[in-house]
Amino acid sequence: MDSPFIAYMYRLRYIERWSLMRNTTRENVAEHSYHVALLSHMLCEIGNQLFGRSLNADRAVTMALFHDATEVFTGDIPTPVKHHNPKMLANFREIEALAAERLLGMVPEPLQAAYEPLVIGAAHDDEDKALLKMVKAADLLDAYMKCLSELSSGNREFAVAKGQTEQKLADLNMQEVSWFLTYMAPSFNKTLDELSEHDA
Repeated sequence: MDSPFIAYMYRLRYIERWSLMRNTTRENVAEHSYHVALLSHMLCEIGNQLFGRSLNADRAVTMALFHDATEVFTGDIPTPVKHHNPKMLANFREIEALAAERLLGMVPEPLQAAYEPLVIGAAHDDEDKALLKMVKAADLLDAYMKCLSELSSGNREFAVAKGQTEQKLADLNMQEVSWFLTYMAPSFNKTLDELSEHDA
C-alpha cells in the first residue's frame, strides 16, 4: 500500500492560524512550522555560541518541522478556546494524541521508529527534552513576531496577544530568548527601507 503521510503533511498549508483574529496577513501552519524551525535553530546556536550550551540545532529544526503535524486533523484551535478551562484543554490533548497515533500509523513500518518521536512529540532522553524546550520557545517567539508584524501594520487586534506572549516568554526565563528579543526581534518593527539602511 502507498503511504499518504507526506501528502497529509503538505496539507498543513491549508490549515489557517489565528482564525478568530482579524489578520492583515494570513498565515498557515506550514509557514508557521518553517518559521519555528528557523527560530529553533537560531535559539540553539545562540545557546551554543554565547552561553556554552551543546545543543543539536539540526535535530531541533527537525522537531520543529513536525511540532504541529497533528493540526492537519485537528485544525489550529485558538488559544482562548483551547485554554478556556482545564476540562476543555484535557479533551483537546486527548484528541491531539489520537491524531498523532493516526498520523504515525500512516508512516511506512520501516520508518516508524524514526518518525515516532517527531509525530508524537515525545522526548525520550535529556537531549531531546532540552531541544523540545527550544522548540516551544521558538513557537512562542513566532507568535510574538506575528503580533509585532500585525501591530506594525496598524492592526490593534493583536495588542493584547502581544502582551500575553511577552509575559509567557519572560516566564520561560531563558537566556537565549532574552538575547534574541534584545538583538533580533526589534527588526520586525522596521519597514523594508529601514532594514535596507542597515545593509548600506
